[in-house]
Amino acid sequence: MLLMFAVMYFLLIRPQQKRQREQDQMLKSLKRGDNVRTTGGIRGEIAEIDDREVMLIVADRVKINVLRSHITGPDSVPQPDPKKDAKAKDDGKNGETSSKDRKDKEARPS
Repeated sequence: MLLMFAVMYFLLIRPQQKRQREQDQMLKSLKRGDNVRTTGGIRGEIAEIDDREVMLIVADRVKINVLRSHITGPDSVPQPDPKKDAKAKDDGKNGETSSKDRKDKEARPS
């Protein structure tokens, strides 16, 4: 019985406590100007913050109040890769189609 409790503690309880500590630390470190995401999926920049609520700017002249506990974390919008974008432009730039593209077009009925 003691062994089962120890296994449950290390597999379920301890990881959950660790995640909760990390979430609490993240909420404490929020400051004005941070871009964050809410549990509802709303992204915004922190305009004002207090112990209980956060005011987010979500668009020009649009502010909403959100409970601080409903902030999931910093908003990490993926930055576009300039190398990948340049390659995609080069591929379609010449107007040439590959032999595979030509075969696909010939196989499809119009």
